[in-house]
Amino acid sequence: MNWKFWNKKSKATAVKKKKKSATREWVDAIVFAVIAATLIRTFFIEAYTIPTPSMERSLLVGDFLFVSKLNYGARTPMTPIAFPFAHHTMPLLNTKAYWDGIELPYYRLPGFSEVKKGDVVVFNYPMDADSPYFRPVDKQENYIKRCQGVAGDTLSVINAQVYVNGKAAPNPPGEQMEYTYTTVGQDVNPQVDTDLFISKYNGLPTMTAASANTLKGYSNVKNLAPHLTTRGYSDPLNPVYPTNQNHPVGPANLMLNGRQPDYKWNVDNYGPIIIPKKGWTVKLDSTTYPIYERCISVYEHNKLEVKGNDIFINGKKTDTYTFKMNYYWMMGDNRHDSDDSRFWGFVPEDHIVGKAIFIWMSWDDNASFFSKIRWSRLFNIIH
Repeated sequence: MNWKFWNKKSKATAVKKKKKSATREWVDAIVFAVIAATLIRTFFIEAYTIPTPSMERSLLVGDFLFVSKLNYGARTPMTPIAFPFAHHTMPLLNTKAYWDGIELPYYRLPGFSEVKKGDVVVFNYPMDADSPYFRPVDKQENYIKRCQGVAGDTLSVINAQVYVNGKAAPNPPGEQMEYTYTTVGQDVNPQVDTDLFISKYNGLPTMTAASANTLKGYSNVKNLAPHLTTRGYSDPLNPVYPTNQNHPVGPANLMLNGRQPDYKWNVDNYGPIIIPKKGWTVKLDSTTYPIYERCISVYEHNKLEVKGNDIFINGKKTDTYTFKMNYYWMMGDNRHDSDDSRFWGFVPEDHIVGKAIFIWMSWDDNASFFSKIRWSRLFNIIH
């Protein structure tokens, strides 16, 4: 090669590179940081906070969590055009933080495992799917609950104890519920409530089983027992899925043969109910239709009609349906103060966001300034 010729050409065509301005360097750095953070939040890990007591005392209000997208496989964006770091609403402006002109189909990358019973899972709230404030699936509100049943399981609740496939499910160590008791002579010292982490959400003391056992040992406490709704009773003040009046498509759609069913289920005594599994074919009749019609019409996007005693799916008369997705049953550890599957049914697989891994910060708004950080909870693994 004629190196002299090469060097001569290089010198002739070389352009002196200008040094970036400080403003340009800042812009480049910010753009890179936003892209990197968005990719990390979408495909690897994301931070969340606990706003309500539905998972107490496993997770407390003010716990800050990291949620893994890798465990179940990252869900690819279904609404790809959105403002970075805003879920569905722009702060201050109160406008949509996304554009739904482009919506992509559901797809999930390979993960380490499937959703398992006992996992603490973040998912998109299913009841937003057909609410007046409809949003795409990945822009619906984020909820966190514990998975109590997976696709194909038969689940029931008997006197507040969850049973899966006929066997009692392990109870979370932080599970709590309402109790009743009477006192003899002196009332229970309010400091006892603080020491045993007893809360009163609806006027009744709510505590873990361990706290209940300790309280039972006090000489002035008598007749301590869980506050349970009677089996075989439909509580009109606290109706459950699928016949609750808050069902978004309306009780009329639940009727087959002109009747609205009464399963006589309640929050403490529920089921048995079969959780839909991909490929499972259910026979639709007056008993099963109300349970699964929401999955068929809302989550799997079929046109479902009832004409007298006949069911039509996409215009064709049928008495069976084969599910296209897996579903899950989610419940809060705070059993009497949790909006969960007992009230709105199944969680479809395309609503699953990720698995809660550990607590990186915990902040108690009700504590004094120097006690606001719950140091004992920092970096706790979530079980």
